[in-house]
Amino acid sequence: MQYILLIYGDETGGGPASPEAMAKSMQEWGDYTQYLKDQGYHLGGEALHPTHDATTVRVRDGKTITTDGPFAETKEQLGGYYVIDCPSLDEAIEASEKMPVGPWGSVEIRPIMVFDEEGNPS
Repeated sequence: MQYILLIYGDETGGGPASPEAMAKSMQEWGDYTQYLKDQGYHLGGEALHPTHDATTVRVRDGKTITTDGPFAETKEQLGGYYVIDCPSLDEAIEASEKMPVGPWGSVEIRPIMVFDEEGNPS
């Protein structure tokens, strides 16, 4: 089963303050990615730019409306994701527990709908 692990956190603060702390944090994320690869789960993943770099697109009555930023104001913003393939939700939860989000973040696990060549869910 494929899952997306959506990584949320407050992008206004709480991140590493010093270059040493940033290097340690990046090492933890690299180690986590390697763990997913070692388990055979890793399909992909990326960090995202902050929400102030985002653009939201809506089409209403045939007109395209774009606005800067995310669709909704929330305390936590989507900061990155991993796409994994593992046998069960229990294993996806176990993999998520190892993610170095610390006290500042959370992980949302969502099953991915996989479609066959005819567009049918498989």
